[in-house]
Amino acid sequence: MRNPFSILWRWLKRIVVSITVLWFIAVIAFSFLPVPFSMMMIERQIVSLISINLSYVSRSSWVDQNHISPYMTLAVIAAEDQKFPKHWGFDFEAIENAMAYNKKYEKRIRGASTISQQTTKNLFLWEGRSWIRKGLETGMTAVLELLWSKKRILTVYLNIAEFGNGIFGVEEAAQHYFGKPACRLTATESALLAAVLPNPHRYKVNAPSRYVLQRQQWILRQMQLMGGVNYLKQNNLRWESSTGCEIGRY
Repeated sequence: MRNPFSILWRWLKRIVVSITVLWFIAVIAFSFLPVPFSMMMIERQIVSLISINLSYVSRSSWVDQNHISPYMTLAVIAAEDQKFPKHWGFDFEAIENAMAYNKKYEKRIRGASTISQQTTKNLFLWEGRSWIRKGLETGMTAVLELLWSKKRILTVYLNIAEFGNGIFGVEEAAQHYFGKPACRLTATESALLAAVLPNPHRYKVNAPSRYVLQRQQWILRQMQLMGGVNYLKQNNLRWESSTGCEIGRY
């Protein structure tokens, strides 16, 4: 008689291997194909259905690199991860500082996730704080950094980031809040969008609090200190805007 535990273990191994292979295929495919949706979008939609919120719809519109304002790219780097061009997915100094801060202020948790880690989490994983999710995020981020270019990571991140209730991606955000395509976002508009990224359910683009406005100004100053859009060119992160789409300046 076969041991039921050995049978279960064999099936578990097959499931894990199958999921890993499918994930690897997705990573390869999304290195050049548009990303139709993310796990974050699916999770938000499922939660809304469970809570019988039938009005909620996750909305996103994919845009390529050359259809995103360089100001928006610069703003998210300034706000979220200024070492993005140099690191390999992890900012160890930021992690050490966050651990020291969290140990001192236990009730106010500070994160240290890079843009690469946030892209991995939003695209493939789920929300929450657990060692399992963090372990998966660490391994997946390393693979993403190995197989994707920095430009690709930024493009996917900007297309799946959440900017408000059901609003995913910079194109959807630009159209919803400013009535224009993402390629025409100004520096001020880009900084405002980047200012709400830590918590788009608490911080509002269309009703910014004093904190959000202060953070917007801080991001604008950081963008200038970094050297403006020349920073993108110097770090091989700049792409040409699409024909017929002039980028706003202010």
